[in-house]
Amino acid sequence: MILTRENLSNMDKVVKILLADDDLEDRFIMQDAFNAIKLPNVPFFVEDGEKVLEHLAAQMHSDEGTLPSLVVLDLNMPRLSGRETLRELKNIAHYKDIPVIIFSSSLNEIEMHECRQLGALSYMVKPFTYEEYLLSAQHFYDFCLSRHSFPEFNSLMDSFK
Repeated sequence: MILTRENLSNMDKVVKILLADDDLEDRFIMQDAFNAIKLPNVPFFVEDGEKVLEHLAAQMHSDEGTLPSLVVLDLNMPRLSGRETLRELKNIAHYKDIPVIIFSSSLNEIEMHECRQLGALSYMVKPFTYEEYLLSAQHFYDFCLSRHSFPEFNSLMDSFK
């Protein structure tokens, strides 16, 4: 690897990704994907939107005070859905600038539009294969280091028409 100013600054950056999904198997596979790409300590998993807000509040009051670089929300979760959690995050001053990606098995264009209106960075369809999970984990990490960008909502919606 050739060291550049960008590489040096990225080497110092601590990347933490908060992932919320009520499906234990999806969480397990995503953790395994992060392990496989040698980033086992990057993700932190919770089961629902309420746990997202609790985790963020705890981080704000800890000695570290480090907020995640990215929040990834399953759309359909009990107690507080991805959409409701997104709305809460964007209405709380300390959290509103954290990028949020909706990660769902749903291809509903109305839901996609609503998530965009609420401030989601992007909307990703959950992977079908393990290789796609590996790629998703790498893209999440690379996004945090400004080495990947997610498709704009308009191009996502156009691709489903």
